[in-house]
Amino acid sequence: MSAHVPSAPPTGAPRRARELGIVVGDLPTGRYNALTDVPGIRVGHTTLVDPPRVHSGVTAIVPDGVGPERPLPAGVFAGNGYGKLLGTTQIAELGAIETPVLLTSTLSAFRAADALVGWMLERPEGAGARSLNPVVGECNDGLLSDIRSRPVREEHVRAALDGASDGPVAEGCVGAGTGLTALGFKAGIGTSSRRVRPAGHEAVLGVLVQANFGGTLRVLGRTVTPADVGIPAVDPGAQDGSCMVVVATDAPLDARQLTRLARRAVFGPARVGASYGHGSGDYGLAFGTHPPGAPAGPAVLSDRDLDPLFAAVLDAVEEAVLDSLLTATTTTGPYGDTRHPVPAAPLLALLGSAVV
Repeated sequence: MSAHVPSAPPTGAPRRARELGIVVGDLPTGRYNALTDVPGIRVGHTTLVDPPRVHSGVTAIVPDGVGPERPLPAGVFAGNGYGKLLGTTQIAELGAIETPVLLTSTLSAFRAADALVGWMLERPEGAGARSLNPVVGECNDGLLSDIRSRPVREEHVRAALDGASDGPVAEGCVGAGTGLTALGFKAGIGTSSRRVRPAGHEAVLGVLVQANFGGTLRVLGRTVTPADVGIPAVDPGAQDGSCMVVVATDAPLDARQLTRLARRAVFGPARVGASYGHGSGDYGLAFGTHPPGAPAGPAVLSDRDLDPLFAAVLDAVEEAVLDSLLTATTTTGPYGDTRHPVPAAPLLALLGSAVV
């Protein structure tokens, strides 16, 4: 089984939605149109591939300096709780995260959490810690990977954490998105960002999605089925799956406001046709980069000034999901199932004048 840690999109990678002229909303993006546009946020992946048996991995979202003595304000929302988001109850109770955030495969979530604890305890941020709340989300990659083998090991988690960078973020079949499907297509990891000015504050909001849910794809308001773009149809009744959406912002928000932002993040996949089926775990986690009580920090925004951030998170999630579908690669799993990404040329022909 090969493992690799991409620090940036590979040369010749499939084009993202915006590069194809599919533009969501009017707000400008950050430099990389990625979660890493938020200052102090790094992202790393470890991708595990042993075709056709294993297509899995882990993705790490690493805020600079986060730890038990420097927690960051956070909020969480479960649209449908059929899933595992380890650390949820303490986030809801205390309104903070004290570790990086990991995403991985369902049955590997528990090993990932243990590896994250070990990594944190060895670092200065975890010195003296006698309690720690690891945050790990998951999606089920059992269609295209041997999920029961639990291929994600401690060394893979550490590689994603240690290899996290603040530059461009690889998307599609990487890290925790390697074996995922959504809306009848091959999906995976997607990311996007927006620059906003709530109440005159310059701020950046970024999202990263782990897309693995059912429904019928919509792009710029147009329904797109696999048959519409020349791909073999899949079982329309397969509505189970999940979507983990992680949001970060440098806007000065408290935990209650970040919970409101996390709720909007879960609404975002509806724009691209998510079905929110019985077996779908749909979670939003939002955190801020301003520690509570930081000296000389900006005042927390008032609720009436949150609308630009609400608009930004909906647009960014929609675009991130589209990116996950466009940048993925065709994958066949151990049981003979094959999923294809959304092909750019047929999609653009279908959308016609709607594309910029």
